[in-house]
Amino acid sequence: MSKQFDVIVIGAGPGGYIAAIRAAQLGMSVACVDEWKNSKGAPALGGTCTNVGCIPSKALLQSSEHFEQAQHHFAEHGISVADLKMDVAKMVGRKDTVVKQNNDGILYLFKKNKVSFFHGRGSFVQATEGGYQIQVAGAVEETLVGKQVIVATGSNARALPGVPFDEEMILSNDGALRLGAVPKKLGLIGSGVIGLEMGSVWRRLGSDVTVLEALPTFLGAVDQQIAREAHKALLKQGLKIELGVKVGAIQSGKQGVSVEWTNAKGEAQELQVDKLIVSIGRVPNTTGLNAQAVGLQLDERGAIVVDDQCRSNVPGVWAVGDVVRGPMLAHKAEEEGVAVAERMAGQHGHVNFNTIPWVIYTSPEIAWVGQTEQQLKAAGRAYKAGTFPFLANGRARALGDTTGMVKMLADAATDEILGVHIVGPLASELIAECVVAMEFRASSEDIARICHAHPSLSEATKEAALAVDKRTLNF
Repeated sequence: MSKQFDVIVIGAGPGGYIAAIRAAQLGMSVACVDEWKNSKGAPALGGTCTNVGCIPSKALLQSSEHFEQAQHHFAEHGISVADLKMDVAKMVGRKDTVVKQNNDGILYLFKKNKVSFFHGRGSFVQATEGGYQIQVAGAVEETLVGKQVIVATGSNARALPGVPFDEEMILSNDGALRLGAVPKKLGLIGSGVIGLEMGSVWRRLGSDVTVLEALPTFLGAVDQQIAREAHKALLKQGLKIELGVKVGAIQSGKQGVSVEWTNAKGEAQELQVDKLIVSIGRVPNTTGLNAQAVGLQLDERGAIVVDDQCRSNVPGVWAVGDVVRGPMLAHKAEEEGVAVAERMAGQHGHVNFNTIPWVIYTSPEIAWVGQTEQQLKAAGRAYKAGTFPFLANGRARALGDTTGMVKMLADAATDEILGVHIVGPLASELIAECVVAMEFRASSEDIARICHAHPSLSEATKEAALAVDKRTLNF
């Protein structure tokens, strides 16, 4: 006998579990299906983000940042540390604890909101009268029927052609987060978010890290003035970053990994490393979904084709997050999940792609929202720009971290904020003010006129807004 629900959500990552909770809040009967399990075989809700992405990477970044501060910066504060050591096993254990706390937190939220959870792989069986039949393949086989379905199955790391992940020597984000010791030499292919964050973790702990990037520019999607500042800071820290490279043969053995590559000048090179992290993007996860059973349309990448409301070509089937178009960001998935649940209830869900913030949690952090200067130039839009360095910010000086700047771009005629780009301390937190401002279509003058606490890093945002009109007060 199948169990009946108003909504079945396949996937309990950020998009799926948030969609399930919001739909339940709106009075629908909701089931959520997810197959992820921890090392003990127990349900591990939260998807890639919680298990092998956002959360564990930030835990390791925090631990390695503490080590870096103790090793190189405590003395500036008059703090002496003798016989400093890093217990990698304990660091990884703390990361696992943080992950489990998040896993358990989602289970608690499901109980609180009366969402029924089923542990196993969810797949379409067929369309039925008034809905869809979903099979749950797990320790306990279940058949569910939902009037509507939200697919939130996320994405998987993209492997290099002919070089599969073994998670021992050739690592995806998963293996990179489970290293049990500091590799003497670490290679990264791709200078994307995961690559730079994991490279930063192990570089701080003593690895000799080399990054091989195919693109001729560093962080091509980032405002290039900000990217240059970040590039300079990361090189100063000891990361080796090679741009415009072409990767050739890769050989993996017990002694390490050998990578043949050609530099931007066309010169043949070889890199010998103990471990190799491949971070060249992600692909939508629709394998095993049995989409063809209900005629669900996929594109050439395997992503589910949806409209701007996240509706698929099949009535009553929606999809959100990494498995559809748009940026592969956890918070984008969450916003889509909420919006879809509200649309199901006849409300008007809202997702503005232009005000989705991006963050890279290196040190310095890099965060931005809206358009870059190169995008505005390409579009032929007249704009004004203002920058303010953290070097001139009192709180940054007190923190001992004055790297970077805030950059604000505004329309030349209307002064509406078109983009804000930050590289520096706590950029991930500072960007929120700019997201709010852009969502309400504020002008740079609006930010310039708002009183900011002193001393605070946020004063740099105010000063960047003042700089748009060439009237900074502290620089």
